[in-house]
Amino acid sequence: MYRRIFERILWCGLLSAALWCAGSVRAAEDSPAEPDPRPAQDAAAAPDAGAAPDRLWDRANTAYVNGDYAGAIAIYESILDRGLSSARLYYNLGNAYFKEDRTGKAILFYRRALRLRPGNEDVRHNLEVAEARTKDDIESIPEFFLTSRLREVRRTMGCTAWSVLSLGFLAAAAACLLLFLLARPLALRKAGFYGTLAAAVLCAAATWFAVLERRGMLRRDEAVVMVASSAVKSSPDRAATDLFVLHEGTVVRVTAELGDWAEIVIADGKKGWIETRKVEVI
Repeated sequence: MYRRIFERILWCGLLSAALWCAGSVRAAEDSPAEPDPRPAQDAAAAPDAGAAPDRLWDRANTAYVNGDYAGAIAIYESILDRGLSSARLYYNLGNAYFKEDRTGKAILFYRRALRLRPGNEDVRHNLEVAEARTKDDIESIPEFFLTSRLREVRRTMGCTAWSVLSLGFLAAAAACLLLFLLARPLALRKAGFYGTLAAAVLCAAATWFAVLERRGMLRRDEAVVMVASSAVKSSPDRAATDLFVLHEGTVVRVTAELGDWAEIVIADGKKGWIETRKVEVI
């Protein structure tokens, strides 16, 4: 009797996890598809409002290869204006802005690309190169080493990948639990018991990583300074006291907004107010 109850609970848990992961995968699949970077057939660099997205993609890539970075930016932006987005599009935009020496925009789009593909080493490398060009050398508040290590592990994959992996661990836990319940030899029962514990812990960790990655994708509290330099004020008023100066490309966290002003916090914990037009949300 107890065995049947355990089996029913187990299958209900598997079904719930499968539905949750399927919803995560479906959400990812419903996102606008990446334009296919096929070899360009048309070298024209001017955006065409009536052109298909893949045609615009080809034109933008051709303009970039030919050194027309401004033209490539205009076409990539026209694709974004249609409501389409992808990590590859953000990455290419970041590269084009970097070539135009617009460091703030480059960092903005590299970070947007990383939110969709946190494990992409090319994007991360280019972001590091772009951030090396910024003028502000801000020391971050020290954090516990285990926290940073876990963040590095979490960012090796995206939300969907962690969701699928958690389902795999859940299936492994179910198999080990069945082995523990049904096996007669003591050695197999011990293996099933400890295997269930290990798989359950890994399933919980993978699920938590998936949740954190999902939250990261939806964050709207990080922004990049877009102007060459700007004074951060003590209050949302142009006549207020200047606290410190930030330069283009510096990443800040927005904690509040009041009219045309935003309260920001930088990596070392300092805070102040800056005009919203001088920053752009990631």
